[in-house]
Amino acid sequence: QVQLVESGGGLVQAGGSLRLSCAASGRTFSSYDMGWFRQRPGKEREFVAACSRSGGRTSYADSVEGRFTISRDNAKNTVYLQMNSLEPEDTAVYYCAGSGIYRLRLSVVRNDYDYWGQGTQVTVSS
Repeated sequence: QVQLVESGGGLVQAGGSLRLSCAASGRTFSSYDMGWFRQRPGKEREFVAACSRSGGRTSYADSVEGRFTISRDNAKNTVYLQMNSLEPEDTAVYYCAGSGIYRLRLSVVRNDYDYWGQGTQVTVSS
């Protein structure tokens, strides 16, 4: 079992930046691929970004490619999402998630992730 707690959300103007953090406790953090998902108002939860156990492989949704960066620090049991050039369409609750199954290709599928945080709200004003 692993517990995930997100932080770093808030209100920011369009064009601004935020960095989300997700602290993990419990079983070995470095055994999990980690992902970020978001749920915009009235929408399904969607994939944002993922990184491999070492952080050496990453994957991004087209909508955030070039603006968001996922990274992790296994010594601190933490995964980050640096979000730059934020747009009002990025307004959502952001969730971090962990997957304990090794995959050659990082999963973008919500159901492939076993552990979830409680979410943190990001609001981007125009």
